[in-house]
Amino acid sequence: MKVAVIGGGSTYTPELVEGFGLRRDVLPVDELVLHDIDQERLDIVGGLAGRILEKLEFPGRLTLTTDREQAVERASFVLVQLRVGGLQARLGDETIPARFGLIGQETTGPGGFAKALRTVPVVLGIAEDTARLGAEGGWLLDFTNPAGLVTQALSDAGHRAIGLCNIPIGFQRMLAKQLGVEPAQVQLEHVGLNHLSWERKVVVDGVDRLPDLIKTYADQLGEEVDLPGDLVRLTRSIPSYYLRYFYLTGEVLEKQAGARSRADEVMQIERELLEMYRDPALDVKPKLLEQRGGAFYSEAAAMLVESLYTDRGDVQVVNVRNAGAIPNVDADAVVEVACRISGSGAEPLPVDPLAPEMLGLVEQVKAYERLTVAAAISGDRELALKALMANPLSSDYRVAVPLLDALLEGNREHLPRFFG
Repeated sequence: MKVAVIGGGSTYTPELVEGFGLRRDVLPVDELVLHDIDQERLDIVGGLAGRILEKLEFPGRLTLTTDREQAVERASFVLVQLRVGGLQARLGDETIPARFGLIGQETTGPGGFAKALRTVPVVLGIAEDTARLGAEGGWLLDFTNPAGLVTQALSDAGHRAIGLCNIPIGFQRMLAKQLGVEPAQVQLEHVGLNHLSWERKVVVDGVDRLPDLIKTYADQLGEEVDLPGDLVRLTRSIPSYYLRYFYLTGEVLEKQAGARSRADEVMQIERELLEMYRDPALDVKPKLLEQRGGAFYSEAAAMLVESLYTDRGDVQVVNVRNAGAIPNVDADAVVEVACRISGSGAEPLPVDPLAPEMLGLVEQVKAYERLTVAAAISGDRELALKALMANPLSSDYRVAVPLLDALLEGNREHLPRFFG
């Protein structure tokens, strides 16, 4: 079995590599390929990856390449974790919206919109290469943000793709600790879209423990997601951290005003990590990597590959077509829900309909996602403007028009469809 990682020069890669190394007895990976367009980063990260795999007695071969076709050729699994434009582009995603009095964030709102325009065409190109050159029945697993929107583009184009995010597994681990049980005992009713979701049930041994958790620990649960405990009680759920951008827009804007951007912080962390990775004596992921974000990514990604390969039939939260799982959401909409994972893919498990206040937000953001996919593929400015206006965080026409010009100009080198 061959596994290819596109964006293998990412500082996240040691996390992922460790996940495969620890599963060497159940995942017979003959070749693990790390691909990146930056040779220097690839060599640095690949060097540490090799040392980690050697320490874990990984029996397969590690290959480093800047040739994407070579990377995906005969691959059974292609994992995509790239960032078009790097952290400099992320800095623009966080700072350009702020000039217009809007939230600057890399996956939500106008910043996420800009990232999607850069990312969707590239990931679709990778998927086309994978369909043409990869192993028969191979899978593309997308960890690249905005993961739900990117997976919607992949799904609409007919690719065998599943979107992946580390937030659901983070919730599972957090709640398991709260309840004093093993993570595998906790099954979540996680519903919504990627970065726009709610935990509506926390089932342990067939019993929903969420009502009691909310009754006793609502304020503490709210602190975990940076939201008021009263919102937890009001929605009778645990909202995703990202819902703060929609529920507490004004408060977030106040906090962002004059504050150092997260992109600046991550740039500093990355410089330090890469310097650590250069050390030929280092053969474990450094503690600093935890500050980079992406907690439990290696576990989520490797576990998904393992379940698809072994036809395990366990339940994991991923991004797939709804297919009727949420009754009042379109069947072809990509949603983030609990799915049964087997050799044939991810089958979404049926849940109750979304409450009106959740459904309204999901439908609006899904409309934004669909328009953004269409704009990213076509380079159509009118579609792009409609997409921005469909997003609840950038819906004012008088703001959206100059904002779109600024976002497109700020990303000119990465948007050939808009600029020719």
